[in-house]
Amino acid sequence: MGTGKRGLIATAVAVVCAVTVLAAPGTAFANPTPSPSPSAGSAFAPAKDLEAVRKKLDKLYRAAARATDEYNAADEKADKQSTQVVELAKKIVKGQEKLRKLKARAGAAAAAQYRGGGLPPEAHLVLSDDPQDFLDGAGRVREGHHATKGLLGELARTQEDLEQYAKDASAQLKKLEAGRKAKAAAQKKIEKQIAQAEKVESALQKEEQERLAELEKEAANKAQTAWLDSGILDEINGKASEQGKKAVKYATAQIGKPYRWGAEGPRAYDCSGLTSQAWKSAGRGIPRTSQEQWKQLRHIDVQDMRPGDLVIYFGDASHVAMYIGDGAIVHAPRPGRTITIAGAGSMPILGVVRPDAGTDTN
Repeated sequence: MGTGKRGLIATAVAVVCAVTVLAAPGTAFANPTPSPSPSAGSAFAPAKDLEAVRKKLDKLYRAAARATDEYNAADEKADKQSTQVVELAKKIVKGQEKLRKLKARAGAAAAAQYRGGGLPPEAHLVLSDDPQDFLDGAGRVREGHHATKGLLGELARTQEDLEQYAKDASAQLKKLEAGRKAKAAAQKKIEKQIAQAEKVESALQKEEQERLAELEKEAANKAQTAWLDSGILDEINGKASEQGKKAVKYATAQIGKPYRWGAEGPRAYDCSGLTSQAWKSAGRGIPRTSQEQWKQLRHIDVQDMRPGDLVIYFGDASHVAMYIGDGAIVHAPRPGRTITIAGAGSMPILGVVRPDAGTDTN
């Protein structure tokens, strides 16, 4: 959040209090090659123990991914709420200035009556001896009544508007504070899960860490092979839309950059940060989190997907990647990894969503 926005929010807090008193917030993946097994007689932990470690790490990083979605959602809400607070603060400032001017006009009218001897216009009219003056005065009195009534009505409406702006700003500030707490809680969850995962990995010897990486690849290759063996790739032949091509070009240009939770580039990304920024570069704004992308974007059958579509993974929609064709995706995997190309079936697919509604192109 910028310094200017923070200043306006601080002003809003003060103004809300004041107004409340005054008025009473592609590479093909068709044939993955299994990684070689370690030679017999290795001195480090047996494969079954490392497989247990792999599963534990996967569980920890999945939990971190869910918390990252919570963090991103809270961050997005907080940004929207702070913008609303700023807009309300501007309305309050304008309303106060309008109220000041209206009160000045009312004061001028009262002063004019005082200069007239303290008598209302009707009294002066009754005391007039000249019939023409009486008739002219009657018209002015009627105009004065309308003007006074209009002024008082405008004063009342402005006062009511200020009261409503103050209530709205107070409510948004409460939501903003709640959002900040949710964001902080999600950050603690992320840091806890990642710290536990790093502790598990750091306890391994170098050879064990290398073998663990091989086990991760083997698990991904096994899942991808099973997915391809279903014959699904024979059915997937959709052509990318023009926007889809731009999104794929952006996403693949980020390959090699590190994963960082909450990041939206340009130096690092989390999974949904990559997909949302890729589509933003293609001229299509989409939700920030993988769960909201799953909820809000149009669902497509897997066999109908085309490059640029987003593949949502796991039952809780905690991971997202972009399909780039030939059975492959580009994604930001997890902390400690870089943006890379992988098999679209290397993780459990929840479904596919399409950000753009354009027709297929050649």
